[in-house]
Amino acid sequence: MTKLWLVRHGPTHAKSMVGWSDIPADLSDTAAISRLRDFLPDAPVVSSDLIRAAGTADALNPKIRLPHDPNLREINFGDWELRTFSEVEAEDPDRIRAYWETPGHVAPPNGESWNAVRQRVDRAIERHLTNNDKDLIIVAHFGVILTQVQRALGIGAYEAFSHRIDNLSVTLLDTDGWTVEHINHNP
Repeated sequence: MTKLWLVRHGPTHAKSMVGWSDIPADLSDTAAISRLRDFLPDAPVVSSDLIRAAGTADALNPKIRLPHDPNLREINFGDWELRTFSEVEAEDPDRIRAYWETPGHVAPPNGESWNAVRQRVDRAIERHLTNNDKDLIIVAHFGVILTQVQRALGIGAYEAFSHRIDNLSVTLLDTDGWTVEHINHNP
C-alpha cells in the first residue's frame, strides 16, 4: 500500500498564470516549512524539475531525494504563460472560459489541455508507484495535485477545479483503492 503525500510548492507571489516558467518559491516562512517537515513521514521525496517545487522539496531535508521529474510539472499554459486571466480574456474570451469552465480537450495556444496534463501526470505517478511500495512524498503544483484528486474521487475536471490547494499544503491519497484522506491540509 502506497500513500501519496502531495505537497504544493511554496508561494511564488505571481499574479498571473504560471505553468512551465521557472520562478522560485518564497521559502522564507521557516516556521511553515518546519511544520510541514514535522507533519510528513520519513519517506522518499520526488519533485517537479521546476525550481519552485525542487527548492521546496530540498527545504524538507529528506533522507532520500529522488531525481526531479519533468512530468510532474504544472500545466503548460503555452501563449497564456505569465499573463493574467483578464489579459487573455480580452483577446480570446471564448477559449479561456472554455478552458476553465469545461476543462478537457480545450488547450491554450501552444499549451496543453487538462486531459493532456492528467495523462502526463498519471503516467509519472504510475512509474513512481511501480518503484515504491510505501509512503511517497511528491512536491509539485496545483494542477498536478488536482489531477490526482480527480483520479481518487472519480470526478470530472470541473469538479476537481473546485478544490483549493494552498501553497505548502498536503493532500494525502491512499493508492490502495485510490481514496482521499486529506485535501489541502495545512499543517
